Parts: sequence; C-alpha cells; structure tokens
Amino acid sequence: MSIVMKQVDKTYGEGATAVHALRGIDVEIPSGEFAVLLGPSGSGKTTALNLTGAIDDVTAGSLVVNGIDVTTLTTDEQIAYRRSEVGFIFQFFNLIPTLTAAENVELVAELTGHNGGDRAREVLKLVGLADRADHFPAQLSGGEQQRVAIARALAKEPPILLCDEPTGELDFETGRMILGLLRDLNRRNNQTVLLVTHNAAVGDMADRVLRLRSGMVVDDLRIDSPVEAQALTW
Repeated sequence: MSIVMKQVDKTYGEGATAVHALRGIDVEIPSGEFAVLLGPSGSGKTTALNLTGAIDDVTAGSLVVNGIDVTTLTTDEQIAYRRSEVGFIFQFFNLIPTLTAAENVELVAELTGHNGGDRAREVLKLVGLADRADHFPAQLSGGEQQRVAIARALAKEPPILLCDEPTGELDFETGRMILGLLRDLNRRNNQTVLLVTHNAAVGDMADRVLRLRSGMVVDDLRIDSPVEAQALTW
C-alpha cells in the first residue's frame, strides 16, 4: 500500500498563536517499504503519522493512501479506513488491564469480521506469545505487552503498520527484539511500515529514512544495505 503526500500542511490554532506542525510535505512511500521518520520532539513526525492514520485532519494539500484520498473522508469513512487499512502501534501499550492478552486482541479481530478467538491465538503465536495468551497485562513484561499490542494491530491484517516510538518504553535488548519483529513482519507480509523515532540508530535497519525538522523534510535517504535489528547499537 503506497502513501503519497503532496504539499501537506498541518496547522493547529489560528492567527498569532498558530502552530505549523507540517509545512509543504512531499513524500511518496511505495508499498512494502520500511520507512523511518526521524527527528527531535516537535519536528512533525508524529503529526505525519497521525494524518496518515486519519487520527487528525490535513489542513492543506493531498494525502492519498492506496488510492484513498484521506483528506476527503467523512467521520464515518475515517473510522472504516482506520479499521481496515492501518494498524497502530504506540509507545504506550494501551492494553485493557482487566482483559487477558488474547481478549485484548479478540476485541480488534471481531471488529473486522474475524473469529476473534481463533485470530487472537493465531497472531499471538506469530509474535511468540502463544503460551502467554491467558495472562493479564500486569503479568507480562514490557516487551511482552508491546508484542500483544503488535498482535492487536495485526489482528485485522492491515496493509500498513503505523508505529509511534514503539520501543520508547523498553530496555535496549527488548527494543531491538521488537524492531526485529516489525522488520520480519514487513518482509514476510509485504506490509508497509512507517515508524516514528528520535533514535537515529534505528534508521540503519530501514529501507528509507526521512529526517524532519520544524515541520519540513530536510533529508530523504534510501538505505542500500539495511542492517539487521540485532546489529543495532545506541
């Protein structure tokens, strides 16, 4: 699934207090690419992710995802788009504490017409948590909770994974493991991955690195020989 941004602007507020989060972004990410949005806090990278996921609305410009003009979607169409086209993985796992790992995944699977229980077990096995399916979030490590969150995103078989600092709450070794899992999913399923981070080292494992500063793309670098996640250091 391709992502095409043309002269995308995002402004919060009006007049003298307006904040220009994105300014004239022109980017095309082809289907199956693992792309990293790199930049410091306030650079606009999370805003770009939220616009792609139809969590927020574009102020100006064109944003087309797999032929869908996201800027023209109604509220109901945005909900349907988020349900079918994108999977979200955040820094904070956002699991429901009173539900088991399997039940957290089942909720999403059932929304997209799958047999919730069967699909939950399938994707938890995919992320290496088949034996932890009946555990509650409090009984899981941080890395295991993030893997449940990834399984939840995968449950609906989205063509795009949108990842916002997915290793930000994890230790170094666990973070590398999660990055390796995301890369494996990208290769195995040809899923487009858009990953936001402030950690420059993560870019070494990507197909492409887009550096943002003050709401603008200041560098667009293609990586000819990405390293494996386990070779990353920071």
